[in-house]
Amino acid sequence: MSAEQAGGTAGAVTEYWCEYAWLPGGVAESVGVDVSGGVIVAVEPGRPPRGRTLPGLTVPGMANAHSHAFHRALRGRTHGDRGTFWTWRELMYRLAERLDPDSYYRLARAVYAEMTLAGYTSVGEFHYLHHGPDGQRYDDPNAMSAALVAAAADAGIRICLLDTCYLAGGPDTPLEGVQLRFGDGDADGWASRAGAFRPEGDHVVVGAAAHSVRAVPAPELSTVAEWAGDRPLHVHLSEQRAENDDCLRVHGVTPTALLARHGVLGERTTAVHATHLTDDDMSTLGASRTRACFCPTTERDLGDGIGPASALAAAGVRLCLGSDSHAVVDAFEETRALELNERLAAEARGRFAVTELLAAATDHGAIGFDDVGRIERGGQADLVTVRLDSVRTAGAAPDGVPLAATGADVTDVLVAGRTVVRDGVHTRIERPATDLAAEIGKLL
Repeated sequence: MSAEQAGGTAGAVTEYWCEYAWLPGGVAESVGVDVSGGVIVAVEPGRPPRGRTLPGLTVPGMANAHSHAFHRALRGRTHGDRGTFWTWRELMYRLAERLDPDSYYRLARAVYAEMTLAGYTSVGEFHYLHHGPDGQRYDDPNAMSAALVAAAADAGIRICLLDTCYLAGGPDTPLEGVQLRFGDGDADGWASRAGAFRPEGDHVVVGAAAHSVRAVPAPELSTVAEWAGDRPLHVHLSEQRAENDDCLRVHGVTPTALLARHGVLGERTTAVHATHLTDDDMSTLGASRTRACFCPTTERDLGDGIGPASALAAAGVRLCLGSDSHAVVDAFEETRALELNERLAAEARGRFAVTELLAAATDHGAIGFDDVGRIERGGQADLVTVRLDSVRTAGAAPDGVPLAATGADVTDVLVAGRTVVRDGVHTRIERPATDLAAEIGKLL
């Protein structure tokens, strides 16, 4: 194994030369990037070519802050009868019923390979498919979590395993049917199981999630928040108007206010979707330093609506991005959609600067990897190179490439200095597309 494949052994330096690189101060030309032990040890703009050449634009690795890996199997299969929410939900539950640790490992491995090919170097896996049929625990109660962590390791991507507390089907509605696979009885039971999962590897962080105010009864929310401590803590928030209506009916406050009441919000918390918010909700999220994760391709696929991204940013909320149900897996499409959705909603252009969009796309801190997402000395060597000569990027200014490129333009991906994608080919998984087709065919 070469030093490059191993991420650079201690003391050994691997040199890269980037035609263009997106540094903290913007795009620079002829940039030398030196890597040792998976860490960037030098960045030198204007350096003559030396070492391995990365032609095109090299940007920091992208963070997929919200993923349900098994939903990838639904792509292109939920649009019969015009693709209602119910056609999607029915197939999702059928899929959830059939997965086991082995099949989930194989599916997730291919999904995570697809992510790296599209420019992602970290994923936040919002994981609630915990148990076997009828809610029976596997011999290893965290077998499904272990399958996801192993899949990420094999695909070469970092993973934040967001172990999700999911206790109810709605207000005063117990789990039933396939939903029994999601539940742990109560929040204490969830915390006990989640706390027993201690995976090894520098590619994994374990965090927590409360599925939503619909799925976690209000008295149990504080238990989830307390268990999370300083770990990443995520929660679906106000994705659909019905969620808000139910919360107001039962609790007399919005979901945001309910989360604040029970100590869920804060600097390590990310509110996923944050689509239907009041002005007070946005102020609360901003004051608490909570992040908001937008998943534009899924939100449009499900017809959720367009969230108030620029208003949240103005309120002090940090933004990040995810591909959620994987109707599309493309880091650049999610990034671009954040701006384009805003333009549609506001009927105006120029809602975010490209630097702001890229900051949202590379916010690995939302999933616990605080030293990833910037090409600078001391940061982890997560690099994504995009070609500038495709039919999509030809003629684009380098600082406009995030608004022009797609995942198909990604040529090279390094994760902690390890080459995971080279010349558009995954170096660890020979045929990701074949694997995806085979596993989905078995499941559906």
